[in-house]
Amino acid sequence: MAHMSANVAETKPVESIQVEHLPDVKDPEDIVAALEELLKMSKDQVDVKNGMQIPMHMVCDVPLVHRLIPGLQELASKYHIGNFVIVRATGERVFESMPLFTRLGMHLLFYGGAPVKLLHNHTIAGILKDLSIRQGRVYDAPESVKSIPSFIETYAISLDDLERRDITQYTCFNDFFYRKLKSGARPVANAPDPTGICSAADCRLTVYPSVSAATQIWIKGAKFSIPALLGVKPRSRKARMFVGGSVAIFRLAPQDYHRFHSPIDGVVGEVVDIPGQYYTVNPQAVNEPGFDVLTDNRRCVLYMTHSQSGAPIAFIAIGAMLVGSILWTAGGQKGATVKRGEELGYFAYGGSTIVAVFPRSLIQFDDDLLMNSATPIETLVRVGDSLGRSVLPQAGFDAEEIMRTADVGPDFSARFAAGWTRFVDKLRMS
Repeated sequence: MAHMSANVAETKPVESIQVEHLPDVKDPEDIVAALEELLKMSKDQVDVKNGMQIPMHMVCDVPLVHRLIPGLQELASKYHIGNFVIVRATGERVFESMPLFTRLGMHLLFYGGAPVKLLHNHTIAGILKDLSIRQGRVYDAPESVKSIPSFIETYAISLDDLERRDITQYTCFNDFFYRKLKSGARPVANAPDPTGICSAADCRLTVYPSVSAATQIWIKGAKFSIPALLGVKPRSRKARMFVGGSVAIFRLAPQDYHRFHSPIDGVVGEVVDIPGQYYTVNPQAVNEPGFDVLTDNRRCVLYMTHSQSGAPIAFIAIGAMLVGSILWTAGGQKGATVKRGEELGYFAYGGSTIVAVFPRSLIQFDDDLLMNSATPIETLVRVGDSLGRSVLPQAGFDAEEIMRTADVGPDFSARFAAGWTRFVDKLRMS
């Protein structure tokens, strides 16, 4: 199981990942060699706990992993390796253990990412991309079904909500990984309210009413910006439409249901595919000033129109380490009308992230999500849970007004930052 109670987790410090924490690993090539061996093992191993999917708190029980990565057992004995989250349904603070492949991917990132050359002049970025594609092929193979039972056991995955509860009906590991849920398994909160906006995924969620707030608290990459995320020029109409906009970040872990759904009642627009890397999107990477994983990684941008307000929404599906594919279902049908909670697409194997960008003054996020995000700590939510509500009147989005005020620049950012700080202080006192 990947979760543990806060009381158990607090018996040891949480690792802040550093290269020096694996002193016996002298070269990044050693980690790459270990990942290669773990990938080969995934073709033959029945039990995922003997490979790269094992949660870090379990590695002490797997001698084979210790042989591949010297010092890993000592690291896992000394630290808890992962992240705290808040379970929204209960308010409980729990600890989620990081999978082994994520920890090894972080180790490679701390060697410097793409500029580091190794293994016949390949970059770390190139090697992670290659590993991700090859792991996807392994889990597309029919024989990979043998790993499904141990994956369910390792991550304590409930079968109760699945459309196909009989695991013998799945044709490969990936077929189970992007499993469907039965109808009604994820009801939409406040469904009759046309202003409602909901969670797009079963995920760990952070929300910020502006990019300025997000970069102050959570996204520390030096190059992060909305134009960079969307893959457009800073002065383009698309970029300017989201100046001062709000951001919701939905992070999916390997054990999660990996189909993503519409957060709005709206109309599907174009999808833009942006090539990129396959770095881990774990919070320790997103929170690290030296990394720009959200804007460096491969991603697909879906543009939507919010039915109630007429506002544009950018819905960005971001691949990550060991994510084989981003696939669209209703999200690939340009011109289609979708309701909140309807499926848009899915990710194949691995961890992954969605970022939803809303124009300025459209959404008021729920107070508990804002409070947790300001702490900062992610909130564990499910598809359909309330994200917030539109505060614009019917058809109240004025694109030309947004464009006219898109050039207010630093003065607006400074005013918003001050307002955000006052808002958080007010929440904490209430």
